[in-house]
Amino acid sequence: MRVVFISTEAVPFAKTGGLADVIGSLPAELLKKGIEVKVILPLYKTIKESYGEQLHFVKETKVTLAWRKCYCGIFELEYEGVTFWFIDNEQYFLRDGLYGYADDGERFSFFSKAAIDLLSVLNYQADILHCSEWQTALVPVYLKSLYAKNKFYKKMKTVFTIHNIEYQGLFGWDVLEDLLGLGEEQGAVLEFHGCLNFMKGAMITCDRLTTVSPSYAEEIKHSFFAHGLESVVKENSHKLSGILNGIDRNRYNPAKDKALPVHYSCTTMEKKVLVKKALQEELGLSLSEKTPLVGMVGRLASHKGIDLVAAVFEELLSEPLQIVVLGTGERRYEEFFRKMAETYPDRVAAITGFSERLASNIYAGSDLFLMPSISEPCGLSQMIALRYGTIPIVRETGGLKDSVIPFDPSTGKGNGITFGSVNAHDMLFAVRRGQVLYHDPVSWKQLMKNAFLTNLSWARSTVEYVKIYQDLLR
Repeated sequence: MRVVFISTEAVPFAKTGGLADVIGSLPAELLKKGIEVKVILPLYKTIKESYGEQLHFVKETKVTLAWRKCYCGIFELEYEGVTFWFIDNEQYFLRDGLYGYADDGERFSFFSKAAIDLLSVLNYQADILHCSEWQTALVPVYLKSLYAKNKFYKKMKTVFTIHNIEYQGLFGWDVLEDLLGLGEEQGAVLEFHGCLNFMKGAMITCDRLTTVSPSYAEEIKHSFFAHGLESVVKENSHKLSGILNGIDRNRYNPAKDKALPVHYSCTTMEKKVLVKKALQEELGLSLSEKTPLVGMVGRLASHKGIDLVAAVFEELLSEPLQIVVLGTGERRYEEFFRKMAETYPDRVAAITGFSERLASNIYAGSDLFLMPSISEPCGLSQMIALRYGTIPIVRETGGLKDSVIPFDPSTGKGNGITFGSVNAHDMLFAVRRGQVLYHDPVSWKQLMKNAFLTNLSWARSTVEYVKIYQDLLR
């Protein structure tokens, strides 16, 4: 079986979010199952700068995009056994960032078209094309229209994965012919309230549709989560599956993580407090082993539940705990946490920006990890926290609900603390439950052990993807 992933991000080459972690891990896991896997990425400026000497030039071709004839260079690099093909066009990809440009519609229309053309140029007969997010959503649309009569592509099947339905790729109707080179029939597939919606087109034309957790697959059937696409989700629910993402357990491993000052494992849990002490020292917090430290790492955005935290922050600080926040996002949230850190310097630390080293130390050094998301398709932070023996406090939504099971002291089962409603005080009470457990040595030791033993690797998810691929090829 031959599977080709078409993506705009993959660790270690380019990353803005969880998509990169998935494409950086899943292909290698499929390779272990005996599946032949390739990955197609744009050749961004940062990739040229970091991996230029390792890139092997394969071929040059021209890609037709409506009336345009665009240069397309094909480069190759093998990473951890997986072959990556990079599509080069400096007009579109020689930029400082990955997204956020006025011509993003054109950039990723070109990339989707070039990815399809690459297969015939290299004479690589794929079985499955696996695409993700709106940036590659035109791949199944193109296959069902412009390439429908091309024998080379006739047997290829497509899987489209929604990582976050909020970002859909909305563009003006005028680009249909001028940019995409498509006619009115395809326009009807893409049409969405008077504009074109790339994600909608993929949802309709792909052979199988997936999301990144079972709960999210159900949630996006409802308007609160679907951002206008709930009817499209329901109409295509017969081909929809929710598969929980995993994490690379070798990469996230407190026994080997080079960022940590002290290594520990499930059998040496007592050493975890030394990481906490080092983190308190580094961030200027009071050195207190018995004060629970609550960590937060991620984007500071409203859908991450930051308003809930801000609403009861003073009440949180009425409890004997410390809080450390690492992330960037909306300016109002950055300023709020900065002000709180200035007001309570020995109890609150706020770092605007991102540091892999500091993130690892927060995952490992915190006692509790707070993720009060309003919506969370999958979430990786709660999985990483569990891997480091840190107890997640999460709202029951999407992948958070699927990966964090409420701890029951009477049975000793469960790996975290959860709350259901979008309510600041429900979140506050969940934090207080975490405090109570923290000061109960027997329960806390069992809870930490459960967290350590939670296996959220890619092994299970890979089996589910393989089943989808096999079903398609039948």
